[in-house]
Amino acid sequence: MYLKNAAFYLIIYAFLSGCSKKVTQQYVSRSPAPKREFRAVWVATIDNIDWPSRKGLSSETQQQEFRTLLDRQKSYGMNAVLVQVRAAADAFYARSKEPWSEWLTGEQGKAPEPFYDPMLFMIHEAHQRNMEFHAWLNMNRGAHKVSRSIVEDHLVNTRPEWFLTYGGYRLFNLGIPEVRAYITEIALNIVRNYDVDGIHFDDYFYPYTIANEKLRDDDTFRKYKGSFKDIEDWRRNNVDLIIKGISDGIKEIKPKVKFGISPVGVWRNASVDPSGSQTQGGQTSYDNLYADTRKWVQKGWIDYIAPQIYFSFEFNKVPYKVLADWWTKQPHNRHLYIGHGVYRVKAGSNEVGWEKATQIPRQVRYNRSKPQISGSIFYSAKPLNRNELSVNDSLRNLYFYPALPPAMPWKDNVPPNAPENVQAKKVNDLGMLITWDAPALPAKDGDEPTSFVIYRFEKDEKINIDNSSKIIGIVRNEGMLGYTDKKYESGKSFVYVVTALDRLNNESAMSNIVKTK
Repeated sequence: MYLKNAAFYLIIYAFLSGCSKKVTQQYVSRSPAPKREFRAVWVATIDNIDWPSRKGLSSETQQQEFRTLLDRQKSYGMNAVLVQVRAAADAFYARSKEPWSEWLTGEQGKAPEPFYDPMLFMIHEAHQRNMEFHAWLNMNRGAHKVSRSIVEDHLVNTRPEWFLTYGGYRLFNLGIPEVRAYITEIALNIVRNYDVDGIHFDDYFYPYTIANEKLRDDDTFRKYKGSFKDIEDWRRNNVDLIIKGISDGIKEIKPKVKFGISPVGVWRNASVDPSGSQTQGGQTSYDNLYADTRKWVQKGWIDYIAPQIYFSFEFNKVPYKVLADWWTKQPHNRHLYIGHGVYRVKAGSNEVGWEKATQIPRQVRYNRSKPQISGSIFYSAKPLNRNELSVNDSLRNLYFYPALPPAMPWKDNVPPNAPENVQAKKVNDLGMLITWDAPALPAKDGDEPTSFVIYRFEKDEKINIDNSSKIIGIVRNEGMLGYTDKKYESGKSFVYVVTALDRLNNESAMSNIVKTK
């Protein structure tokens, strides 16, 4: 499997022709950046928002579109994608009890032609680019109001008692124990059957409040309320039970799979709860969606929370700074990322602050000024591609140097063993070929490396692998282990070292040091 010294000269040509696909992209400008930072994008499939571009495309076209999407996001500096694989009690993957999504094939229940499993494909393509793949699931939708195709054996038809009608949607009634068990099992089935890096839920728990429309779950409350006297507390507990159940299940099945939530930005306004934020959010996760998201972080049920702070610095009711600061002050031992509403960026926008090209870059820089914030997630892929007000050019600048996703020591704090036998060989005018062997033994917890990081330093420069500007490549632990430094300057001397990463991005000690002449 690994590139050994005896084969070194025999495979140089083959390696050079194939290694470029595994290399971390470099960018067009420079900007100080942390070495550890979650940089992700949401890929929405509902109503073909981001992918596929329309219903009913051939499997080949769907796959090519997704490869292009990943390549573009990688070029912007992203190291993770959160792909919506369950939009409305349907599936963008084969190993599901729910029907194929109409937004994939054009007809709910119809498999791709020719057949392939989109989840397997997407995971493979993301990992080939050293990007994490998080399976994004919608919790509450049974049928979307834009749904045009619902199969006869869909749950909304076979188990209508499981659903509420609200705002034109068919929504799962989360007060029914069987419904909660079903949703929990849908998530855990993915964990069992796919090599996902994370399970991700968005902001939809109970529905957003609609004026003059009542959520009719009173009968369910009377039947299942137990000791609860208040229906709102009972609803929050229903959601708690789902989150806790998924959390416990992941820890039992694959404890190194991450679990994250991206709720609406405002937990509670201080006007109704002194512990809330000094904001005037129109809808809050606690009071409107019955999701006590702060509690889930505090209790360690989730590994990261990414509040959707889709507001500008200038928006008086919910200023970006005020809400971001509030989240940084909440006691937690988990990761805090921020969700950014890049879709709002628009020249001449009537929404205050969003007409400015500086809005998103300013938000990212502000995040970096707060050690409690470990990264950003952008909604969504298509608006980024539009490059309104050069927003993705700004990200290329901010994300010029690659970043490793932050480690999660509460899940795994054992680093892999260091790579061995690092060598450097000048290959004509193609550059410097760096090769190494994987560590001879797995780490103490049994983990093998998932990828390797290559660093380059000037001849007399102090070696500091905490400096992200010294990362020249990240290579997946697959096949031949090597990297060609095509920016090697002939006649100059450089120093190379290699480290190993495990699944949760723990980094090994340095390899042996190699100096070129």
